[in-house]
Amino acid sequence: MDDLRRLDLNLLFTLDVLLAEQNVTRAAARLHLSQPSVSVQLARLRELFDDPLLLPGPRGMRPTARAESLREPLRHALEALQRAVTPAAPFDPLAAQATWRVAASDYGESTVILPALAALRTAAPAARLAIVEMNPARIAGQAERGEIDIAFHTAAGSPPGLRRRTLFAERYVLAGRKGHPRLGRRPTLAQFCTLDFVIVSPDGGGFEGATDAALAALGARRSVVLSVPHFLFVPAVLARTDLVAMLPERLARQVPEVELVEAPVEVPGYEMAMLWHERLHRDPAHRWLRDQFAAAVRP
Repeated sequence: MDDLRRLDLNLLFTLDVLLAEQNVTRAAARLHLSQPSVSVQLARLRELFDDPLLLPGPRGMRPTARAESLREPLRHALEALQRAVTPAAPFDPLAAQATWRVAASDYGESTVILPALAALRTAAPAARLAIVEMNPARIAGQAERGEIDIAFHTAAGSPPGLRRRTLFAERYVLAGRKGHPRLGRRPTLAQFCTLDFVIVSPDGGGFEGATDAALAALGARRSVVLSVPHFLFVPAVLARTDLVAMLPERLARQVPEVELVEAPVEVPGYEMAMLWHERLHRDPAHRWLRDQFAAAVRP
């Protein structure tokens, strides 16, 4: 046989049962078919494989060498096909031994993953979580290749072609160390612009961001004296200096060493989103994992 398109799948099921029973009558009973119907199918199988497959013997039928060579591969193929078309079983987190790979920045780690971690460990104690560096330009390719299961990124900056679920809306607040001499009350715009700021520049080395764009629209400019690549370094800087920062509120409220006040300028916030590939959208385990993250950040 040199063309699978000629093959009726039902014939393979019949051949599997015939090889097991080595008797047309018993095979017909198992298949809920008449004996003549099974005999017709056996004739078609012999034609397709160009081999007698089963020969009359003293106690039923004996498989030919070709039939014996088909027995195990055919059984494995039919079992694999059965698994493929069987509806997925409900996901049991207690029994799960999956390893999930999640792409996140340090901000995503602190505001999404950390709040979910304790519940994840309790619900799925044998599962593992690998957090990998989040590179926005690589998210789509990593998801396509199966290198990551989920990514956390701003909704506006999310690559096209991925499934997306908005987790929360974030806003910026002015943060400085406890007892900062100039943060006793909300500063005026002029006072704000004379403060010395640290800024987070994920691409490295930048000294302008959303706050500077908002100030520019008002004809104002602030003093940015330190640029760092990660959010989690900023609280230590604020606690040990008189520098201040415009920080995402969810992150800033996790740091007891800093004081938060409203800024005198309205800085546009952003939405935080969870991203995943279409091929995982209906997977029960992946759906469960997404729900865990979403529940952990629900207001």
